[in-house]
Amino acid sequence: MGEQTATRCVFRNSFSAIITGTGFEVPKRVMTNAELEKLVNTSDEWITERTGVKERHIAGDDQASSDLGLVAARKALADARTDPEDVELIVVGTVTPDMPLPSTACIIQHQLGARNAAAMDVNAGCTGFIYALDVARHYIADGTYRTVLVVGAETLSRITDWTDRGTCILLGDGAGAAVVKASSEPDKGVVAGHLGADGRYGEALWVPGGGSRHPPTAETVKNGLHYLKMDGKTIFRVAVLNMVRTVRRLMEKTDLGPDDVDLIIPHQANLRIIEAVARQLHIPMERVFVNIQKYGNTSAATCIIALDEARKSGRIKPGDATILVAFGAGLTWGGVVIRW
Repeated sequence: MGEQTATRCVFRNSFSAIITGTGFEVPKRVMTNAELEKLVNTSDEWITERTGVKERHIAGDDQASSDLGLVAARKALADARTDPEDVELIVVGTVTPDMPLPSTACIIQHQLGARNAAAMDVNAGCTGFIYALDVARHYIADGTYRTVLVVGAETLSRITDWTDRGTCILLGDGAGAAVVKASSEPDKGVVAGHLGADGRYGEALWVPGGGSRHPPTAETVKNGLHYLKMDGKTIFRVAVLNMVRTVRRLMEKTDLGPDDVDLIIPHQANLRIIEAVARQLHIPMERVFVNIQKYGNTSAATCIIALDEARKSGRIKPGDATILVAFGAGLTWGGVVIRW
């Protein structure tokens, strides 16, 4: 038997994935609950009590997801004092891409001038930013990349049925970004992640039209298949269950108890869901970051917008342990632990 060529295995040092900068952007236009009272049978009191949302930002006609993501990315790079040409990978979480192709990540890469970066989108619903951040963590840990830009960018107003009270009261537009870099400092940065999905619940939160199953036609538009549709009761039950499980799994991986978690930043979908998750985890709301009242549910952008606000308002300090956790269409869920 002739000489065999061995499979080459390259072992690299394991690096920590440190978040060195964050930023976010929301459209200038603010839609209040009072405005929604003119569109659907609702009231500010009803929306606030049921969801916690007081207002949301709505993109202008000339704004796409990449436009919001680009500004957020520039702010994050400035915060991290990083040049766009130093970015080696861009991962964008979004369910509202500018178009089917090219990816929103490639559009941002071009506009940003990040000519040395690979680029890709991740569609994991509202869990998109966390999926993207965990991708960055793995690429950095094995030494493939040293600087990754992670973006969550959405224009949910483009897929909102403004006659559907069950969904339109919740949704808003926005984007956030984080610069993640390799570091040799142990036990710092994004130290653990957990992702999950259960496709059985796909039709609990979905947009039926626009893809290869129901391509755009006059009929799909007439039947409203291009709008977001939601089974709220199912979403509530599955979201709470899996967000709680995710946080517990992350605490097990990192030997954290409820008292060791300095701040939880949950997906800002509904205040009642956030409160239910905190209650089951025995974590007081004082250690849960909430900004849903200002932005509503911005899908893949919620966790990173909240993270940026938490960092820059002093809610996160060196040595803190922060958990990001989310659920989204798919259904998907996931979380990460960040040591600062």
